[in-house]
Parts: sequence; structure tokens; C-alpha cells
Amino acid sequence: MDIYKGYRGLSLEVLKKYNIPVWTDALVKTEKGDFRGIILPRSVNDDDRHIVLKIPNGYNIGVSADLVTGIEDVGYKEAHYKIPEKEFPFSPEKPGIKLFGTGGTIASRLDYRTGAVIPAFSPGELYGAVPELADICNLTTEKLFAVFSENMGPQQYKTLAVAIGEEIKKGTQGIVIGHGTDTMHHTAAALSFMVQNSPVPIVMVGSQRSSDRPSSDAALNLIHAVKTAAESDIAEVMVCMFGPTSDKYGLLHSGTRVRKMHSSYRSTFRTVGDIPIAAVDRDKITPIRKLYKKRRSDRNVEIHPFFEEKVAMIYYYPNMMPDMIDSLVENGYKGIIIIGTGLGHVNKPLYPAIKRAAEKNVAMFMTVQTLWGYTHMFVYDTGRDLMSLGVIPAENMLPEVAYIKLGWALGMTDDLEEIKKIMLTPVCDEITEREPYNGYLIFQGGIPEVEDFLSKIHK
Repeated sequence: MDIYKGYRGLSLEVLKKYNIPVWTDALVKTEKGDFRGIILPRSVNDDDRHIVLKIPNGYNIGVSADLVTGIEDVGYKEAHYKIPEKEFPFSPEKPGIKLFGTGGTIASRLDYRTGAVIPAFSPGELYGAVPELADICNLTTEKLFAVFSENMGPQQYKTLAVAIGEEIKKGTQGIVIGHGTDTMHHTAAALSFMVQNSPVPIVMVGSQRSSDRPSSDAALNLIHAVKTAAESDIAEVMVCMFGPTSDKYGLLHSGTRVRKMHSSYRSTFRTVGDIPIAAVDRDKITPIRKLYKKRRSDRNVEIHPFFEEKVAMIYYYPNMMPDMIDSLVENGYKGIIIIGTGLGHVNKPLYPAIKRAAEKNVAMFMTVQTLWGYTHMFVYDTGRDLMSLGVIPAENMLPEVAYIKLGWALGMTDDLEEIKKIMLTPVCDEITEREPYNGYLIFQGGIPEVEDFLSKIHK
């Protein structure tokens, strides 16, 4: 039996020196102070110079092995990170909600052998982890995939869309999709195009921090998402995550106007170029936007599970070489989203490659790096020249949304005029007539007005 799970090198030598196995409740003495906590197993891929402790407040810390001067055994307390499982109660008066799992860190635990996050998923596990769910609905679950969100792609989008359609036709009153946060906005866009005119809410949810961490947002995000699916009258594809960095409320973002904007904040998702659809807390759902698609009592839904995988996004940068585009064409790509500067521009050396791509019937659309705002390619000669070469401005679609929509459009037809029509015809707010004045709010610290505002909310 390996009592030093995952440890090697210097850290293993130190544990052996003091005869301290993994799961020991220990006092680790170092040149920089003493630390009390449970010795945790290491990931097999981690370095060999740190000892990892779970300290009493629930956080994990790493202690440099070369600074350790002694370790005292306080007691052996092996932890089993298994989420308790209880039978999910059924109440005939509550709505039936279906939770599809794709992966991610909702109601999860950490596998300390590999460092991987293991999701809890059965209704019993979720009830054991988040018992409040039983006050909201009758929950059933189905694990479609168990992948990190970076491994979600067209095949998963199509499978998920079909499964949602089948579930709606069965009479389910709301859909929740557990998903990793990194590419959640891509999947939200894909479902917005593949699942149209849904009569029920379709709510995507994830968490920035796994549920074994004290600062986890997993449980509250899941409560908010299930409440939205069960009680909201908003029948759209939405992303439900923390609103502010605190746990005051969550926000419901349109699936085609949302983007992950911070690598670690719990309030990472923001609506771009518009305002969120609604706010949600444990007690209520409060609409923010006046217009949205409403819940219906019928079971009618349109499923369009199509996607052409040979589609690419190119983020333009100064001095980009034409072989970037030529290589895509040579490799059989049928569509390219260009993420241009300013109002939708690239340098002139790319023009011949763009012309060659157009001659090969490659569909090309322009979005903007600014994220907020519209492509206006008729303002300067650069934009006009690009349009004459076959590049089509994509209005105010976000780059990732344009990429998803182009893949979806090419999955249905290879007729360029039909593709242009599909791309420029709004389906679910991916293109809007205008962006509201309060749909662009990025204020910087240090500015007097901002500091005055912050002084009132951060005491």
C-alpha cells in the first residue's frame, strides 16, 4: 500500500524522514513559520518539491519541502471526498426538470491522485450535495458526456441539441445543462441556433471553483439555474452564473450575447453589447430586459443539428502573412471568420489571399476585436476593398458567435447567397439593431466617479 500517494523526489524524502504518511493531520514546521493541516496526496503530474496541506479553513496550500524543519503527527484523518447520496424526493406538485451533464465542476469533488475534478451527477448525489434542489423541482439527470469544456465540439453540440428536443417533447418543463465554463459561451451559441423556439427555459450552468473549495460558486449557481428552469417564464437558451463577485444573485445571459471575460472571477460571464435578460436569487427571478421569448404550454420545438467542422477564426494582428489564409483554403476550409481591427480591417498584403479564398467559394465574414460595436466596412477604403473581395460584415455578432453560426449555416447549405442570408438574419439576438447605451459599461479604477461609487459598496 502506497502511504505517500503521488509524492516523489525531495518532498517524498521529507515525509519519509519524519514518518508522515498521506492523510496525516500534521503540524509542519518551516523556516517561515508553522502550518497545521492534513497532508494531501499529490497529483502524479505535479512537482516533487512541495508538500500539500488542507488547512482548517478548507483551502489547500503548498509548503516548500526544502524549508521544512520538522513535522509532528497530530492524528490520522483520512478524508473520503465522496459526495453523500440520498434519494431525491418526488413531489407531484413540483415541475419536472432535466439536467444534462457534459462535464465541468458543478457539484464536484477533487481527485487528489490526478488533480482532476470528478463531478457528482446522479439525482441522489446532487441532492446530497445541494438539498435545496428538492424544494424547487423533481429532478432527473442524464450524463451525455464527461469532458472538459475545451473538448466540447460540433458532435457534442448536435447530440445535445437532439437530446434537448426529445426531452421537451416528453413534457419536461425546463432544461439545465452542466458545462465547463471555458467554452460555455460557444455551446450556448450553438444551442441557440440548433434549438429554436423552445417552449421552456434552457439554462447552461457551471462553476469557476469546485465544490470542495470554501469559495465555490457551484451550489448557488446550480440552485439559481434549476430555479430558472423550473419557475422562469423566459424560454430561451441562457447562461446562469454569478452576477457580482459576491453571492447576492446570479445573472441570466442570452446565449448569443454572453462571453467569459475573466479567468478566475466567479462573475466571469458578462453580456456584451446588451444587458442581461434577468437576475435570479433564491427567492425570485427579476427581469432586466423587457423583451424576451416567453414560456409556452405546447411541446413544439425546432431542432437543427447541423455543423460544418471546416470553419476557422482568424484573429488579425499587424504583419499577418497571407499564407495564414492560403493554408486554410489549401486544407479544405469552407468558412473563415476574420476578427479585424477597428471597424473591420486587415492589412493589404492579405488581399490576394482573400481573393484566392473567395475564388474557391470560401465564405468569409468580418467581426471586430473590440467586441462591443458593429463592423462598419464602408467607412474607410480598407473596408470597402475587403467587401469588394468577398468579405461580408457580420454586424455586431461576437466573434465566437459568428464562428458557431457560420459552422451551423455551412452544415445546412454550401450556397454562398443562402449562407449570407442565414448569417445576416437574426435568430436570437446575435444581431441587434442597436446596442443600448448601458450595454457598454467598462469603468476603470482611479477615475473619480468610479472611486466615489466603489466607496459606497466596498466599506
